[in-house]
Formats: sequence, C-alpha cells, structure tokens
Amino acid sequence: MRRFLILFVLLVAGCTGVDPNNPQYRAFVAVAEDVEPVGEAQCRSKDPERNCDFQIQLDLNPSAPANAFQTVDRSGRPVVIFTRSMLDSFRNPDEMAFVMGHEMAHHILEHLDQQRINAVKGAVFLGELVSLEGGTPEQVANAQYVGAVVGSRSYSKAFELEADALGTLITYQAGYRPSVGVKFFEEIPDPGDVFLGTHPANPDRIRIVQRTIRKYGLN
Repeated sequence: MRRFLILFVLLVAGCTGVDPNNPQYRAFVAVAEDVEPVGEAQCRSKDPERNCDFQIQLDLNPSAPANAFQTVDRSGRPVVIFTRSMLDSFRNPDEMAFVMGHEMAHHILEHLDQQRINAVKGAVFLGELVSLEGGTPEQVANAQYVGAVVGSRSYSKAFELEADALGTLITYQAGYRPSVGVKFFEEIPDPGDVFLGTHPANPDRIRIVQRTIRKYGLN
C-alpha cells in the first residue's frame, strides 16, 4: 500500500508538469520508504493504542514556500507534508531523512495535543483575568485570543528540541546519518532566541542533535 501511494504521488507529479524521474522526487520516495516504518515502530512502542499509520505526502503546489510539517487528518491519522520547493532545499538524502524523522517525532511525542491543551489553558486564564477586572465582552474575547497564542507557544521551542532528539534516532535507525542531516540547520535562516518564537536558535538545535549522537553512539 505504501509503495502504491508513493507511486500515485509520482503519477500526480507527472500530471502537474513535474518530472517523476526528477532525482529529488526519487529520493523523496526512497527516504519515505525507509523512514516511515521506523517512525511507525517508534510510535507504537511508545503507545500501542495511538494511531501510528503515518501518511507522508508531497504538496505539489509550485507557489507554496519551502516547508515540512506534521498534522492529523479528520480520522486522526498522522500526516507529514513536504512542499515541492522544500525538496529543493535538501542537499542529500540524509537531510531529507532527518527532517522527515523530526516531523514524525512531533506526532510520536504528542506535541500537537499538548499545544492545544496549552492554548486552551492560556485562553481561559487570560480571559478570566480580564473578566475579573471588569473587561467588556470584546476585551475578554481579545484576551482569550492572546492567551491562546501565548499558551500554544509557551513550550514550542522545547517541543522542537525534543523532536530533534527523537528525529535523530529515527534518522539513524532508518539507515541515514544524522550527523550529516543536521547540517540542514546550517543552510536555513536562524530564527534566533526570540521571545514567544516557535523555533529555537539553530546552534541550539545542532547541539541537541550532536548530544544525542554522542549519547547513543550513533554514526
């Protein structure tokens, strides 16, 4: 089934004017076939009752910015999506595997669920605070919105580092080199250590990967 889905993606690529024989697309297929079962095994070992049937998709919209992210569909199935332009950002399969393992790790570590909980807590807390101060309904609603944003981002940097660590293991177990994959952070803009930022500084992410490699004797 997995091979059928990936071949279907390549067929669609051909229908949209993308050469299915493009090396980057072929690399995407190969990496997905290697990484997906490893991530699913990690997921099931953590929680056998959790939906671990990952679907790795390729967004072929040529205008979509370079990005890779994890979400769930309406049935709760975990989905990892790479945009077409994201593939051009990778210099080798190791970088592609590392990012794929990182995104799968977000689901395995239940980060989306935790973000939703934190958003609700933030909205309730700030909304009640403004209400107790005599705020108008509009002010309370605005406070709830701000609280939700702050709450959802309160642990986002920690979540990214956790996903980097587990993604390192997934990358290695899938047969790729995390020490090479992590060099992807040297090529993308550094978000820096910004208050309420969603991603940690690139040097921090590189350090956590290197620490994980040393801890488990990888590579």
